[in-house]
Amino acid sequence: MNLLWKLLRSHISPLQVGGFFLANLTGMFIVLLCVQIYSDIRPMFGRGNSYIKKDYLVVTKKISTLGTVFNKSATFTEAETDEIRQQAFARNVGKFTASGYSVEAGFSMGGAGFSTEMFFESVPDEYIDMRPVDWQFVADEGLIPIILPRNYLNLYNFGFAQSRGLPKVSEGMLGLLRLDIELSGNGKREDFKGRIAGFSDRLNTILVPEKFMEWANQRYAPNKTRLPSRLIVETMNPSDKLTLDFFRDKGYELEDGRLDSGRLLWFLNLIILVVSGIGLLICVLSVYILLLSVTLILQKNKTKLENLLLLGFSVKQVSAPYQRLVSVLNGIVVLVAISLVTFVRYLYISWLGEAWPEFQSGGMLLVVAIGVIFYAFITGVNIVAIRRKVRGACSK
Repeated sequence: MNLLWKLLRSHISPLQVGGFFLANLTGMFIVLLCVQIYSDIRPMFGRGNSYIKKDYLVVTKKISTLGTVFNKSATFTEAETDEIRQQAFARNVGKFTASGYSVEAGFSMGGAGFSTEMFFESVPDEYIDMRPVDWQFVADEGLIPIILPRNYLNLYNFGFAQSRGLPKVSEGMLGLLRLDIELSGNGKREDFKGRIAGFSDRLNTILVPEKFMEWANQRYAPNKTRLPSRLIVETMNPSDKLTLDFFRDKGYELEDGRLDSGRLLWFLNLIILVVSGIGLLICVLSVYILLLSVTLILQKNKTKLENLLLLGFSVKQVSAPYQRLVSVLNGIVVLVAISLVTFVRYLYISWLGEAWPEFQSGGMLLVVAIGVIFYAFITGVNIVAIRRKVRGACSK
């Protein structure tokens, strides 16, 4: 095999091989870097464990300056909910269920007690951006899991606590706190314990499990029929003009923070797709350059190849040196591309960490997996093409 390689390599142009290497490396680097940046930045637009997450809009009805509702009712009827559900942009629609009973919560610390009236809401579990493992209520245990909006914690830490010189609290510390909760209604008054199970970036309300809400409303407010005052809409693109026009024409309001996040996320997706497409195009062109170079080499070596086949060498054996060359080059390309992505990532990760203290990167496992897939695919295409070129050159 070494003698065969020495015989065939005489017409291999280092310039052509170098051109393929640089073109393939450029395309591979662009694609992998786009994937890595997307993986790192995507969680900033909404927390969760899935790589590709859905977009949601929280819909309410407009309230005028006099406190009256433009649509006469602050709640959504079944017909209005169905109308939204039937729109092309709506993949699904969920309802906020509010508590129809009185809720009072408090806790004791250092001998001092604090209590306040509050409210509960629930939504179907699939709309919650972070769902704790123990997100359930067991009536016999009397422990109610609660999800709070993350901005409540931020308001306390960076507003109230900082201005009063009080210590800041972490999510873990609040998770250890047990609240004293009193529910009353329908002639009943009962005590429960509350546990802060997590914090939501998507839903600006005090959430309890939907099954608990159904149980509590049935127990403490059985005769009250409450229509939802808020809806949560799962949509493909929250910043789409048709979507915004529909809600504006109906006089509905959307949570602006989520809408802005959706716009930014849509532009991020668009930029990533365009740049990744350019990278893929470069990769395809590099493969074409390689195949063109191999064709020229085979034409130059046509007499040698025919003689080798007449001497008893098979097409597989004659193709092996070129296939090995391509496999090694592609392997080096992937390793160098991943190394460059790691270096660039190191540069921007520190900046993102300073700009967003709660920033958490997405890791590099996805990039490594895509690099391996690219290597297997491109190498496989090259090997098949080279073998066909060798067979075709020797048959003419």
